[in-house]
Order: sequence, then structure tokens, then C-alpha cells
Amino acid sequence: MIYFIGAGPGAVDLITVRGAEILRSAGRIVYAGSLVNPEIITAYAREGCEVYDSSSLTLDEITGLLVGGHEAGILTVRLHSGDPAIFGAVREQMNILRERGIPFETVPGVSSLFAASSALRTEYMIPGGTQTLIITRAEGRTPVPKQEGLSSLASHGASIAVFLSAGMCEAVCAELIAGGYDGETPAAVVYHASWPDERVIRGTLATLPELTRGITKSAIILAGDFLNDNDGAQSRLYDKNFSHEYRCGIHEQRG
Repeated sequence: MIYFIGAGPGAVDLITVRGAEILRSAGRIVYAGSLVNPEIITAYAREGCEVYDSSSLTLDEITGLLVGGHEAGILTVRLHSGDPAIFGAVREQMNILRERGIPFETVPGVSSLFAASSALRTEYMIPGGTQTLIITRAEGRTPVPKQEGLSSLASHGASIAVFLSAGMCEAVCAELIAGGYDGETPAAVVYHASWPDERVIRGTLATLPELTRGITKSAIILAGDFLNDNDGAQSRLYDKNFSHEYRCGIHEQRG
């Protein structure tokens, strides 16, 4: 079996229990060295485990290591940062394994998206406000479908998380403003969420580019009214007057 495991956002103890247990048993680990905290390898890889950094490897070289481990009867792990399903470039690896009839399994991980909300001490959905979170990236050398351009997505006014675009913060903010967000919309960049050197920078779409000069990678750009911590909105879920399957509201008790 080949395992695709999400290493989590960076903190050594934010990998799942299942992922950690499999890592401890692995005989070969191929990890995304440019993104995964190397201390995770140190903490969980057993002595004698073959460890390969994939940051300079091609798809054929990576899958060659995975297939080679399988053919040698070695429990093999492909270790991705965060959760493999979010910008993990994992599907093409899986397709090659499918074509060869090699079994594999995915172990979910904690995305940096959620480590970022933890660092910001907030949530992405607003009671009485937006119930939508858009996860996207800016167009760079990798194209983005025209209908998914930032200015188009901005028209929804939802909470938005822009991955893989920290080096284009000025362009990102400009597109979001052009698409409908106000320049005073609260915004933030979280660098290395959950790592020891984590940085949280808050501002507005108008001011964020200047505040984040020098941050070019390993960061998420976030924008939306969810960053207004003192908006006073409250969920109906815990409202004493709101009835649901597990609780009868006070007004109904009196009635």
C-alpha cells in the first residue's frame, strides 16, 4: 500500500494520529521538502527509513520512488503539506498508480487554511452574513480559468483565501478591489501558519501590500468581513430563544 498523507500546516503535533502512526511504520517517505516542516520527518520517521526530498524531482521521478517502494514490498508514504486535496498536485500521481494497478490510500491532513483561522482567532462564516468561503489562487505561470479570476470571485463578497500568491499581494488586492471589495475591507496575511516563526499581518486590502513587503511564499492572503472581530453578530444556534432538535427556546417553554 502507498499512502498519501497530509502532514498538516507545519506544527509537528498537528499531523493526524493516523498519519503519524503510518509514518512511524514507513520504510520509505517521499516528502515535499520545500513545504513540509522537516522536523515532522525527524519526529516520526523510524531509524533506517529511506527519506527523499521531492522539491527538485519531476513527476516521473516522484512516482518512480513510489512505485519502486511498492515493488520492493516497502510501506511507502508520499507526504504532502497541509491536506493533499488543496493544491497538492496529487491527482496526477494517483492516476499513474491507478494505471499500474497499485493500491493507495489518502490520509487527510489539517490545512494551513485552518491553522490560519486559528492564528487569527476567528472563523470564516459570519452569523447573519456570508456563509461562503472561496479557496483559490491568483494567476501566475499557472493559468486560472477566466471565470475564476479574482475580480470575478470578488463579486460574491464572500470570505476568500488566496493560496500560492503571497509574492503577488499587490496584484491580488488590486483585483479583489476591482471586483467589488471595498479598499477598507479587512485583510490579512498569515505566514507559516502554526510554525515556530508564524507571522500574522493585518490590514485592509488597500494597505496589506505595503505591510507584507518581503513575504513571497508560504503564506495565505485572506480577506472579508469575517476579519471584523467586533461586528457583534451572533449565531442563532445558541440563542436562548431559538428552538431546535436538542433544545426548546425560552419563548416556547413559556408558551
